[in-house]
Amino acid sequence: MSKDVLVTGGAGFVGSHLVESMLKQGYSVSVLDNLSSGKHKNLDGILDDQNLKLVVGDCRNPDDVEKALRGTHTVFHLAATPDVRLEIADPRACYQHNIKATFVLLEKIRKSKVETVVLTSSSTVYGDAKIMPTPEDYGPLKPISVYGASKLACEALVSSYCHSFKKRGIIIRPANITGPRATHGVLLDFMQKLKTNSSELEILGDGTQTKSYLHVSDFVGAVNKCYKSADALVDIYNVGTDDQTKVTEIAKIAMDAMNLRDVKFKFSGGTEGGRGWVGDVKKMLLSCKKIRSLGWKPTYGSTDAVSEAAHHMVREL
Repeated sequence: MSKDVLVTGGAGFVGSHLVESMLKQGYSVSVLDNLSSGKHKNLDGILDDQNLKLVVGDCRNPDDVEKALRGTHTVFHLAATPDVRLEIADPRACYQHNIKATFVLLEKIRKSKVETVVLTSSSTVYGDAKIMPTPEDYGPLKPISVYGASKLACEALVSSYCHSFKKRGIIIRPANITGPRATHGVLLDFMQKLKTNSSELEILGDGTQTKSYLHVSDFVGAVNKCYKSADALVDIYNVGTDDQTKVTEIAKIAMDAMNLRDVKFKFSGGTEGGRGWVGDVKKMLLSCKKIRSLGWKPTYGSTDAVSEAAHHMVREL
């Protein structure tokens, strides 16, 4: 297996953790990132590593992609619109940064020596799943957000290119990822709100949203396990925990991390049956039997992952 890999979005929240892991394992890592949401400081401590090459560029630019791909045999594709809620103001961004970027990347990959493509997709491709825990073969897939639809389109592109041009494809559908360097998400939102107003916290929706949360370190471990173990031409893996966390529990975790008491919760009521926003999946729990069969299991449960992230985030506020 080649030791030369490319991580798109490698200066971002999740990507930077994967880059660190790859370097520790002895890989030579190229990073392609336009630094719109990624940051140089996420790569502090490894920027001087002789096995790291940072290409400041965009996956939508064929020249940038070609430059980053030189000598690479595996691509971990994480570059994407980082926050599902951004689609409400600008649906075009989901097309540009998810679908178009993936197409341009794959076009260059098919003409290159790249052997494997690992795509970070999303649990949002399932929409409001009627089966929980939701397995990888659940269908039909009916995303309820433009973000989820764009991720499903990226999956289809990866699958079709791998079958057509005989590349190996791994598609990973994670639960909500949390942890150090997070730039968005309900936990960070709560902590930022509480910093501004420590007596009252607005909670979007009706407060009954219940989902799984995955610590970024567990996600990185899952990516490594899938990369080294998956053997089908194209394989899909859910990555999550066996439990869920209610949004009000996340609010309490944020309060505890900030040593706050007697905070009044104010529910916005939300939309469409108490969703936090249009396209918000209220209930999510993934079946992870498939990846567990490879020998992977998370270190943190859902609530523990949120708690661990909160105690780190409070130091960064």
